[in-house]
Amino acid sequence: MEAEEFSAPLHIAQHELTGALREAIVHERLIKVAADSRLDSVEQETSGVTAHTRGSNGTWWRGSYLVGCDGPRSTVRKLQDIRFPGRTAVERHAVAALRAELPWPGEALLHRLPPWRTSGPSVGEVTARPLAEDVWRLDWLLPPGKDLVTPDLLVARIRETLGGWSGGSTPAYELLDTGVHTVHHRLARRWRVGRVFLAGDAAHLLGALGTQGLDEGLRDADNLAWKLALAWHHGPHEALLDSYQTERRAVVAARLRAADQALPVLRSGGGLRAYVPGSARGHDALLTDGHLGRGPLGTPGTYADSPLAPPPAESQAPVATEPGAPVTDVRVTAEDGSFVPLRERLGRGVLLVVLIAPGTGVWERKHWVTAGIMPRLAAAVTALPHPAELLVAESYPGAAAHTVLLVRPDGHLVTALSGVRPADLYEAAEAALGGPAATEPAAEATAGRS
Repeated sequence: MEAEEFSAPLHIAQHELTGALREAIVHERLIKVAADSRLDSVEQETSGVTAHTRGSNGTWWRGSYLVGCDGPRSTVRKLQDIRFPGRTAVERHAVAALRAELPWPGEALLHRLPPWRTSGPSVGEVTARPLAEDVWRLDWLLPPGKDLVTPDLLVARIRETLGGWSGGSTPAYELLDTGVHTVHHRLARRWRVGRVFLAGDAAHLLGALGTQGLDEGLRDADNLAWKLALAWHHGPHEALLDSYQTERRAVVAARLRAADQALPVLRSGGGLRAYVPGSARGHDALLTDGHLGRGPLGTPGTYADSPLAPPPAESQAPVATEPGAPVTDVRVTAEDGSFVPLRERLGRGVLLVVLIAPGTGVWERKHWVTAGIMPRLAAAVTALPHPAELLVAESYPGAAAHTVLLVRPDGHLVTALSGVRPADLYEAAEAALGGPAATEPAAEATAGRS
């Protein structure tokens, strides 16, 4: 968020997130928080990167890679001389986060030209997005200009909006956060320079039209973390590291294009929408679906043209998930026999191999783990070029029995194969890792040219 016009109450949600992150890393011996430090230089060599921070305890830091997650005014991006073009001040919103029991759980709400408005600058649109624990985020689209939105005015707007939605009486609510921000659409030209990477707002600014920056920033982290871990533990994988920019920048660029194309239509009050029956409702659904992470403006991106995609194989099987798309979160049986959601097995740096085996859910694992195709599949998984976990699911959307799914550590589908095909499975896994690992001298030479 930028262009804050007032600061009270404090940004509670942001503080809660920061507090949760600090609590999560307090016992991580490999993480160090350096307060009162500001980055002022970055130097790269073939074997690592060195950064200098100034402050009360200015010092040099040495590491294998550096990731700039330092926001829209990223110092890392500027030190690497990376351009950050795009559109400035695309829209302006007043925002509030509050806890209330509204009669539309799980739904995104949209009201254009609300008739109950009685105070402050005109509002052309109000949206409400459900969050966890009965928290709602309300956005009021403001007209162009610099009309001041004070805390008192925004509280009045909250009350009249909730009252309008509830038939006149304002339901009880707890105000958590307020602010005014200006939406920008920007995309960094490069997301990698040698051993330096960009992520989050340092790499892209997406606005608020079904393109939430926090979501995409977390997807940046999901995509990059396992690749850096593999390169650090097993030697340089330049093709794998290059794929971060190729995959993530393409997805974000497509989302920005979709938002830029949709905005004029969604915001216009007349034109084609005034003459085509049902068109307004269709566009409203496009907007609300985007706020819920669905549809063209909200669905997580697919790495359809990823350089990590394996070559076509005759054993490839159709499933409801396209290669490169996030997998569906089905229930699986883990290696210890427990039933867990598939997504709980992600983020640990290993490949996932999922066998679709109807009926296994009603038997203890010990009865089928050594039967049928399981021993042969387990041997194929053990022989893969990277650690992998073998899971079993009773079903998966669109998958036939004995389909084998290969899933990346970030939850994107590599391929689906019909039956146990060790050679095809190995080839797909190797491709997902960026191909065979380069020899050390060749890898260092490549890193030096990046």
